[in-house]
Amino acid sequence: MPQLDILYQDDHLVAINKPHGLLVHRSPIASDATEFALQLLRDQLERHIFPAHRLDRKTGGALLFALSKDAEKLMQQQFQENQVDKKYLAIVRGFTDDNGEIDYALRKENGTLQEAFTRYKALARAELDVPLGNHPTSRYSLVEANPATGRMHQLRKHFSHIFHPIIGDRTHGCNKQNKLFKERWQLDTMLLHASQLSFDHPVTKAPIHIEAPLQEEFLRVMAIMGWE
Repeated sequence: MPQLDILYQDDHLVAINKPHGLLVHRSPIASDATEFALQLLRDQLERHIFPAHRLDRKTGGALLFALSKDAEKLMQQQFQENQVDKKYLAIVRGFTDDNGEIDYALRKENGTLQEAFTRYKALARAELDVPLGNHPTSRYSLVEANPATGRMHQLRKHFSHIFHPIIGDRTHGCNKQNKLFKERWQLDTMLLHASQLSFDHPVTKAPIHIEAPLQEEFLRVMAIMGWE
C-alpha cells in the first residue's frame, strides 16, 4: 500500500485523504478487508492514533485522527455536537434543484428516529447521450452537500429520499445506474467525497480548515461528464 496522503498534521491532530474503498478500522461487517486507515497511518507515523470521526468504506476524502486520547475526546465531542462544518462532493442521478434542504429524520439500527438535516447546491449538470430504461439520455448533477447533522449514511439516504441517489451507492442507490457505470465505464467507486472540514482546534482554539483533493476515479467521471 502506498503512503497515505496527509492533508494536515500538528502535535494533536492528523488528517488524511482517505482512498475510496478503505475501511477506517476493523469491522465485523467487512471481514474481507485486510487494510485499514487506522493501522496504515499508525505504521506510517510510527505512533498511536485515534479516530475522531468515521467515513463509510466507499466514501473518500478528509478523515481526521487525534494523536492523544484527550484530543480524540474533544474532537469527537465537536463532531457529536455538530460544531464541525463538513462539505462533501457527490455525483447523483438526475438534475437536482439549484439549492435544496433535506429535512428528513433517519432511523437508527435500534429503530429510534433521529433528526437529520442536509443542505446542498448544484455545481454542474450533464446530459449524456446514453439511453437508460425509458429515457433516451442520462442526466447527472454534481452537488456540494453540507450535512448539519452526522447520522449514519445520512447523505446516501437523503439523496435517495429526494430521488437523486449517489452513483455507486449499492445500498441506497439505483441498481440500473450502478450497473451502467460498472459495465460502460468499469466504475465500482461510490461517487461521494468528503472535500472539506472546518472547526476550531480542540487545544489551540485556532480555526482549522482542511481540504481534500478529489481522487482519480471521481476525476475520471468528472471528465466523462465534461466537467473539466
